[in-house]
Amino acid sequence: MTLGITGASGLIGRFLADLALRRGHEVIAFSRSAPGAQTGVPAHAPAAPHAPRASSLSLPGCTVRPFPALPSDPPPDFQGCDAVVHLAGESVIGIWTQAKQERIRQSRLQGTRRVAEAILQMASPPEVLVSGSAIGFYGESGDAELLETSPHGTGFLAETCMEWEAEAFRATPRTRVVALRTGLVLSPKGGALGAMLPVFRLGLGGRLGSGRQWMSWIHLEDLARLILFAVEDASVSGPVNGTAPWPVRNAEFTQTLAERLSRPAWFSVPAFALKLLGEFSHELLDSKRVLPGVATAHGFPFLYPELAPALRNLI
Repeated sequence: MTLGITGASGLIGRFLADLALRRGHEVIAFSRSAPGAQTGVPAHAPAAPHAPRASSLSLPGCTVRPFPALPSDPPPDFQGCDAVVHLAGESVIGIWTQAKQERIRQSRLQGTRRVAEAILQMASPPEVLVSGSAIGFYGESGDAELLETSPHGTGFLAETCMEWEAEAFRATPRTRVVALRTGLVLSPKGGALGAMLPVFRLGLGGRLGSGRQWMSWIHLEDLARLILFAVEDASVSGPVNGTAPWPVRNAEFTQTLAERLSRPAWFSVPAFALKLLGEFSHELLDSKRVLPGVATAHGFPFLYPELAPALRNLI
């Protein structure tokens, strides 16, 4: 199978590309910063499992094609792709100024719109589009267990996720569409855990706010495996929660991480201080107890369903 990946230079995209190559798939990496002319790979070139490394992406074995950075740029060329995984988008980590929020929203809506439009225009479209989304779709939910059928929440990220998924589902008449609602992705090489580790190693880690909010997480390897599972299983479509089966409260996450590092976790960050981050504070303080209903129903085998073994593997 030939797999096209947008956002292939990101944390999830890199791991996914490597896993797909190891499984014998061909991978085409789409990037705004690595047009074909920069890598010596024509935009229409077929994927090759042993293509030269793209220096700007550092993805050995991947063919590189450009992904549109501007509305005036040509649409992405998915010719030859049996499946497309769309992961490109502005990082949500940081202070959510108005400008930051607009970049988050527009990078997801415009990029996904270009992906769907490109698929709709193809004579032979890919069999499946797996498009990124987030559990922010559900908003603050207290102790309620959330499945893919649960209603959407309110607020900036919930509304962005709704619009984001709607853009992806525009491709439904031509291809099977999966909207992957991803939780907190655990990897020591980046993301939230990568940012936490230096603080916790200094013994300065602690719970956020009350610590009672639910955190829905997933090991990076399980997320990449789930994406390929959704690609390969034709019965999977619609929203899919990309979370482990056992979410934990923030206080438990904090204690488990501290114990893994053999460090104390005496501190706490008061809610009022986190609110200096603007709307992003909701992603740290809101409770989302999200369960992988579709993955479980389809028999997806999680390697790391519980937090402590996941952290032992990662750290």
